[in-house]
Amino acid sequence: MAALLGALTLVAGCSGGGGGGGDDGSGKGQRPEGARVTIRVPGDAPTISDAVSLAHPGDLVLVAPGVYRESVRIDTARITLRGESRHKVVIDGQLRRPNGVVVTAPGVAVQNLTVQKNTQNGVLVTGSAAAVNGLPGSGGYDTGDEPVRLLKSFQVSHVTATRNGLYGIYAFSAQNGVIEHSYASGGADSGIYVGQCKPCRIVVRDNVAELNAVGYEGTNAGGDMYVVGNRLVGNRVGLTTNSDHQEKLLPQRDAVIAGNLIADNQQSRTPEQADGGWGLGIGVDGGSDNQFIRNRITGNTNAGLMITATADLTADRNQIVGNTFTANGVDIGWTFPTATGGQGNCLRGNVLRRTVPAGLEDTAPCPVPATSRTPSGSWASPTAPAGIPFTDVAAPGPQPEFPGATTTGATAVPDVPALPDIADIALPSASLLAARARVGNS
Repeated sequence: MAALLGALTLVAGCSGGGGGGGDDGSGKGQRPEGARVTIRVPGDAPTISDAVSLAHPGDLVLVAPGVYRESVRIDTARITLRGESRHKVVIDGQLRRPNGVVVTAPGVAVQNLTVQKNTQNGVLVTGSAAAVNGLPGSGGYDTGDEPVRLLKSFQVSHVTATRNGLYGIYAFSAQNGVIEHSYASGGADSGIYVGQCKPCRIVVRDNVAELNAVGYEGTNAGGDMYVVGNRLVGNRVGLTTNSDHQEKLLPQRDAVIAGNLIADNQQSRTPEQADGGWGLGIGVDGGSDNQFIRNRITGNTNAGLMITATADLTADRNQIVGNTFTANGVDIGWTFPTATGGQGNCLRGNVLRRTVPAGLEDTAPCPVPATSRTPSGSWASPTAPAGIPFTDVAAPGPQPEFPGATTTGATAVPDVPALPDIADIALPSASLLAARARVGNS
């Protein structure tokens, strides 16, 4: 790295908010005022971590094909980490390191690479010290008494996260971000997870999650929280949104789940989550004020969409509007503990066959008085087969590349992402049930 300054690609103009002059860490002169650079791995720095340690705000760390056996921590704001080839740039945890990439600074973009075989997470984006440290017994949750610290702004795009021991892509105690055009498989808990944010202002869009215990999970996550246009097919459970006392910012409320394909979530060659969920498209547990709009939910042997409550947190005012349900064991089912129950949950304009209790489209139409108590029912659930180790999940093939990965400069991550207009989100076509079809255009 001694000759780094002479080898770096300088980019004219101001950086994305600072980083100006000063020594570049190589001991070789000064970085020009306001310059942004491209730091190449291994050309300019032998490891990704070395390159990140040299980066200033506005820089691009561009990684050549190879297997990188390291854990990368990014604590400099507004830098971009990008692979030249999504499936040939591999950060491999070797089942020894907890995380592949950890982002603790705002405005960071992680793009066009694969993270695999970490004991906890593929990519972790967080403002929580507890999550970073992975405290024993905490599972990376934030259970202490310290105030919530939210990381401000991030992007994860065109990332493949496969065979990780907890979550593939994990945004926790973070807000103002986007997870897009990514692929997650073999997550022993879930492929994509958003937790502990309020308001989140997070968009999870155009991702594929398959062969996970849960495709997408949102816990204590709400307030401009959008999960739109994703393909959640062939997991044990497609999607959950729930409240959990292991995290702060209870309860979960106010998420939009729209335009997703959620199908055939009873794949046996998957890791088994602790609660044993199986054959479920969407599960709501203690979540309120959520909107489920124009999703295609099909072939889930237990239920297409189930709402329940925790022992002390109700599930209220959830709206199920314009969805198409086919070939599910139960299309929509509500089952509540006697002590908590639910109020104001409602349906409108769905295509469905069977609800529990029966006739919910007539007895709980939208709009419904918010104080109207939601009826409760029960049904026989199929028996879940034993899971497999996350390490045994099938490896994915190549996924779509980040456009112009080697020619495009660093990404300027906005302070607040553009949020989708629900009216523009369409019901996915039935043709997207074909193998390897994509909901979006990545």
